[in-house]
Amino acid sequence: MNDIVAELVSAVADACAKHGDPEADGWDERLWATLARIGVTTIGVADEYGGAGGDLGTAVAVLRALGRHSAKVPLAETALLAGWLLAECGVALPPGSMTACLAGPELRCRPGADGLSVSGTMTRVPWARYVDHLVVLTQERVIVLRRTDFSTHPGANVAGEPRDTVTVGTIIPADRVHFAGSRLSASALRQRAALARAALISGAGRRALDLSIGYAGEREQFGRPIAKFQAVQQYLATMAGEVLLCEVAVDAAAQALDSGADAAVAVAGAKTVAGQMAGVVSALAHQIHGAIGYTEEHSLRHSTTRLWAWRDEAGNEDLWSADLGRRALAAGSAGLWPLITGNR
Repeated sequence: MNDIVAELVSAVADACAKHGDPEADGWDERLWATLARIGVTTIGVADEYGGAGGDLGTAVAVLRALGRHSAKVPLAETALLAGWLLAECGVALPPGSMTACLAGPELRCRPGADGLSVSGTMTRVPWARYVDHLVVLTQERVIVLRRTDFSTHPGANVAGEPRDTVTVGTIIPADRVHFAGSRLSASALRQRAALARAALISGAGRRALDLSIGYAGEREQFGRPIAKFQAVQQYLATMAGEVLLCEVAVDAAAQALDSGADAAVAVAGAKTVAGQMAGVVSALAHQIHGAIGYTEEHSLRHSTTRLWAWRDEAGNEDLWSADLGRRALAAGSAGLWPLITGNR
């Protein structure tokens, strides 16, 4: 991480510490406003489209800081997903917060003289009830819905983050319907969503590790801190290894996507490792903390509930490891090493 990125991440972490509220109802509007003033809400989107600039590595570093502080803001959806879709269409980003999703079979689109008639539902859309715009990717189009174009039925993941059902039935004017070029596909959007969740997981895992190290040094049993017991030391060492592996895998996936090469293997590996880390770290963190870690009063729950939620979003480790297995089988013995290393 270079000095500029380190300063940016430090500013984001400071904003989260001073203005963030993991207990915020729905989303943390005050923190979002602070992040907007810093200029990171559109990180990773070129400035020619109204973004903040920076590469995916920088965006991942910012997301890691947000995951570490359990920030309730839609930065991943605004910058890495919706912002990316619009920039790939050559469209300037609208002001405010955004989210993005794939059009499912229950969404119908019919061209007409006045624009595109869009009707149907989309489920578990992150932050839908709060954002200013919803960007939808269909097989042929990128559609920009304003907040007044749809209604929401509230839902949530296990961390309490909004995952809403969206209902739409309106005509979208032609200036908000864009052709999806060859670079835009369902698989490409899923890859970026998986990378975003893996980056957030790496931050939450690091926070759970820090809390566990601190608690183990303070909590005493039989006249000495539990950190002195070999079993607890082994737990902490295992957690540290899992967190570091996740961070390395996420950084490698971001670099692969930034390079413009086929990043399918790197992203699948990152999300697989992140999901496995989430399971191991959350289990061991609660083992170390004991009953207190499950209480409403203890901050550990902010990290572990997010680990559980984000682990399953954008495909869990079973889905992505199966994808890796299929690619390895298709590559065969001669193509396995080039597949792993990316040197084809």
